Amino acid sequence: MQIVRDWRGLADALKGAAVAVGAFDGVHRGHQAVIAGAKAAAERLGAPLGVVSFDPHPRRWFQPDAAPFGLMTADQMAEALAPLGVDILYLLPFDAEMAGMSDSGFAERVLAQGLGIRHAGVGFDFTFGKGRSGSPEALRTYGERLGFTVSVAERLDDADGLKLSSSAVREALKAGDMARAAAILGRPFAIRGEVIHGDKRGRTIGVPTANIELNGYMRPAYGVYAVRTRLPDGRVIDGVASLGVRPMYALETPLLEVWLFDFDEEIYGQTVDTQLIAWLRGEEKFDGLEALKVQIDADAKAARAALAVQGSSS
Repeated sequence: MQIVRDWRGLADALKGAAVAVGAFDGVHRGHQAVIAGAKAAAERLGAPLGVVSFDPHPRRWFQPDAAPFGLMTADQMAEALAPLGVDILYLLPFDAEMAGMSDSGFAERVLAQGLGIRHAGVGFDFTFGKGRSGSPEALRTYGERLGFTVSVAERLDDADGLKLSSSAVREALKAGDMARAAAILGRPFAIRGEVIHGDKRGRTIGVPTANIELNGYMRPAYGVYAVRTRLPDGRVIDGVASLGVRPMYALETPLLEVWLFDFDEEIYGQTVDTQLIAWLRGEEKFDGLEALKVQIDADAKAARAALAVQGSSS
């Protein structure tokens, strides 16, 4: 899959795709339905399948001081799109020019002229252009004039009435409901980051941790999780993690601290993916180091049990 980071001056070989258009943060099952509509058009037209998204997320541009809300990095997005058959990811810069563009301007300048699309697949609630003035119906009208077709994916809920949306994922994560988040995403929520040096307090009690900053990710419920961590070499290691500000040894910035079971290797500086499989308990402050050690042992036992029930990682 090719990743294209602009809509201006593209070679002809990067134009002419059938694309799905949207933020696609999470690439959840609802997003996958939008992409499926674009894929059907790509097959019908004999065109490449593309996804048009934005970096930064438009919400970050308009609300620069908003709390972190991301569900994945750009690299994670690309990896989630690849199995769906996507040939080109257009990760377009959301800058002042894009933010000020009218809906007709976006359709004409970006989609038709810049990317030369042959089809656009969007969701039922898709909006675009300055002031979010554009709708799926407006895009279809523009497409008739500009030479591309449009498919609209209707709202998709699962059989149990579970809303398949990014906001629903965030609600589940905030509530510590990792099973519900995974059901919407189609996979466990995972935090990707570089292993950094911490205060190494865990080593003194036989619990060395891999510390990972949360950066732009939304903050799930603080507390202790059963986790699985994928290393750069592809190995997946079970573990237990603390996510939050660690009341007993307070942190200014939330941190993910992962204890990898039966693992004793140097991984500082490596980028790892940690799946939050199950929330076990909230953050607590303990009466001394011995009480903390007892709780850590209990957490590890609970994590192993939760991971055994959940089964092996995909």
